[in-house]
Amino acid sequence: MPSFDAGAQPDRVRQLAEFLPECPPDGTSTGRGQAANLDDVDPFEEKSLMSTRPPFDAELEAILLSYPLDQQELGWLGPHELAAYRKMNTSAPDLAALEREGAVAISQRLIPGPEAGVELPVVIMHPTRGAGPWPCVFHTHGGGMVSGDEWELADTLARWVDTVGLVVVAVGYRLAPEHPYPVPVEDSYAGLTWVAEHAHDLEVDPERLIVFGSSAGAGLAAALALLARDRGGPRIAHQILQAPMLDDRSRTPSSTALHREGFWDAGANIASWTSYLGYAPGGPEVSPYAAPARAEDLSGLPAAFIDVGQVETFRDEALEYAMRLSAAGVPVELHMWPGAWHGFSTAAPQAALSQLAAAARIAYLQRVLG
Repeated sequence: MPSFDAGAQPDRVRQLAEFLPECPPDGTSTGRGQAANLDDVDPFEEKSLMSTRPPFDAELEAILLSYPLDQQELGWLGPHELAAYRKMNTSAPDLAALEREGAVAISQRLIPGPEAGVELPVVIMHPTRGAGPWPCVFHTHGGGMVSGDEWELADTLARWVDTVGLVVVAVGYRLAPEHPYPVPVEDSYAGLTWVAEHAHDLEVDPERLIVFGSSAGAGLAAALALLARDRGGPRIAHQILQAPMLDDRSRTPSSTALHREGFWDAGANIASWTSYLGYAPGGPEVSPYAAPARAEDLSGLPAAFIDVGQVETFRDEALEYAMRLSAAGVPVELHMWPGAWHGFSTAAPQAALSQLAAAARIAYLQRVLG
């Protein structure tokens, strides 16, 4: 039996008009493609997609249930939770810990954005041992396109700098719903091109450029790979997509299976996509640079590492994207972590599965960069 109440979700979609600046409550045209009539949106219309979710990994389930209920509820994002969700996804970095006993040098700066007058914050991490030019990981943060900043996953990235020997550049892009598509992806692309143009100053090898992100950030990383290919932009060697947010259409079993359980349920996903697009998701006008799963041609893209939890909204679209990349001749390494919920390896790093996932990403980097 399905584990959600299909009737509860459309109300949450309708409420999104309250915090979407260009999507009025009456559902009239947004000025961005097709009119968004939120009263007509039913992401669960294809009832045949419903499926029974697999059980959570016992250790991960216990950790998830240990969080206060108000924190769990933020993972089921609704319009009234946006401010709290942003607060949860923003924290002051512990620079002393990130420096890893002097092994990592950290700096911050502002770089030019995609249009005049816009500056984007970046965090730059360098190894202090050895000599460049180094491989570079360009990081786009997660947070559902509506939250997060350039410090997300800083501890993981600092570990990569120290363990693998690479440079990290992490960009802070402008957030939806105040800045809907294409702003976040164009900000990210501006950051990527800045890295390529300043490779010498950054001691970066432009032939070993990697895009990486988790969740929404992984969706942006996949979009950057498409944009760089289609615009003749920076040459990306690899894309590391951790639980990627790729498809706005809610058309797979996993995209509709979770309702107020796990982290990032079906309603949160609809809320995020509506914020990012500025109108109701699922229509024919959505660009593949917004939702990479919509790209028809995946040939010529960089080699990919994709991993995803078995019990999360993005499972099926991640698996499908990996299969389509492989069919297009792109090298792919794929992991599905049994019983894992969205964001498990970041929110529960002490769990056995989280440690396996973290080790797999490092092993991939060491192998392809070695």
